[in-house]
Amino acid sequence: MKYNQSIKPHIDAKLVVYLDAQSNHNEREAFATLEDAHVIGQHSTYYHCLIHYKMLRHGLENKDWQAVFGQVIRIIGAVTKTTIGLVPKGNTGGTNISPFKRLPISAANQAILDKINHA
Repeated sequence: MKYNQSIKPHIDAKLVVYLDAQSNHNEREAFATLEDAHVIGQHSTYYHCLIHYKMLRHGLENKDWQAVFGQVIRIIGAVTKTTIGLVPKGNTGGTNISPFKRLPISAANQAILDKINHA
């Protein structure tokens, strides 16, 4: 199975949780869900860019111009760096963290990544 096909159901599930959190005006949970989706999807150029786009839209909806600018930069990085493997493992993709910093992966996200990598 291709990598994108393996991660699609996991990303889709995260995006459903994101939309639910958004509809309940729970911005913290909504963004945390996008961060989880970023960790899961960051090795796919398509999903890496998609999640950064969703983060950009989240910034626009919340009038967080610093986040919007930061996500534009991260989208450019995702487009140009993902295919050559230049992604810091575990990075959550938000503008509150350096785009180059590696972070520990939560047990829940690691379980998903292990499942994807063994598919």
